[in-house]
Amino acid sequence: MQDSEMKPIQQRLKSLDVFRGITVLTMILVNNPGNWGKIYAPLKHATWHGCTPTDLVFPFFLFIVGVSIVYALSGTKQIPEKHTATIFRIIRRGLTLFALGLFLALFPKFEFDTVRIPGVLQRIGVVFIIAGIIFLKTERRTQILIICALLVGYWAIMMFAPVPGVGVANLQPTTNLAAWIDNTLLPGHLWKSSKVWDPEGILSTLPAVVTGLLGVLTGQWLKKKDEPGNKIAWLMVWGVICTCLGLVWDLHFPINKSLWTSSFVLYTGGLAMLGLGLCYWIIDVKGYQKYTTPFLVYGVNAITVFFLSGIIPRIMSMIKVDTPAGEVDSKTYLYETFYTPHLSPYNASLAWALTWILFWMIILYFMYRKNIIIKV
Repeated sequence: MQDSEMKPIQQRLKSLDVFRGITVLTMILVNNPGNWGKIYAPLKHATWHGCTPTDLVFPFFLFIVGVSIVYALSGTKQIPEKHTATIFRIIRRGLTLFALGLFLALFPKFEFDTVRIPGVLQRIGVVFIIAGIIFLKTERRTQILIICALLVGYWAIMMFAPVPGVGVANLQPTTNLAAWIDNTLLPGHLWKSSKVWDPEGILSTLPAVVTGLLGVLTGQWLKKKDEPGNKIAWLMVWGVICTCLGLVWDLHFPINKSLWTSSFVLYTGGLAMLGLGLCYWIIDVKGYQKYTTPFLVYGVNAITVFFLSGIIPRIMSMIKVDTPAGEVDSKTYLYETFYTPHLSPYNASLAWALTWILFWMIILYFMYRKNIIIKV
């Protein structure tokens, strides 16, 4: 989701684009190691409970989606007669994101019988639809009530509702209620590494909507007619409060990205508020924009680069190269020719990911200079 359908680059909230750019750049970094077995610890997801820097990337992006919704729809929100048409556009855009995610899951083999139905773009699409409609049709007080109801309701369901065929409620990977729902409704269409549950599953999408709604509340706060210093101060205060609430709730309902627990929502949402608030103060208030371009070019075409960065490696895996040791795919050939002979295994893996970041930065910079923003 970009900030608006019609705004030129110079009218956009630059700090939001930069924050989005930092987020998607990090997403590409962690998604494209040279060797999945040789990754530095901060670039890995937590095994189950807990939160690494990598686990912040997706919730930050959903938070940014929420902020962007406010900047895209605030004008329409004040014109009720346009709401129906706007809701259709919201649904169309969300379904387009969902379809792009399914295409990524299908490409290049297109095995419909086992295709993973949940996914990152799919969740972004669903969150965009729900959060967009909630913003359009409700006021801030109602949005806060919805946030509280979803967080508390999800906690109660996960912690107290019995799991059919298992027994008491639990938070174990394969026997919790969210896993049971995923495996019951989408058997054979889940994350291939687990097969019986999905980190972007059905039930855990509800608290993910809250992550988007926290962004919606933040976007409305940033658009208030108030002194920038006051807006930043309160945004930082609420960022600290949410982060601390998440840490306290973690003592009873552990921070967990795969389950998208309520504590995870508050913890990551608070950190996202702090991150965006810092960017807003530095870039939009203080005017320090000299070194923002590398992140800005990622931010204005975030979905485009995420989608293409998922497609290109798969195309490379289809291109075969003959070597003295036998036939290998082009990615393996390049990696083992130019990286592994010269660097330690972990540094070679990291260098490959950094090369991808530089590769896409060059392409995105050209698009930015030409004012090319591909909208979904």
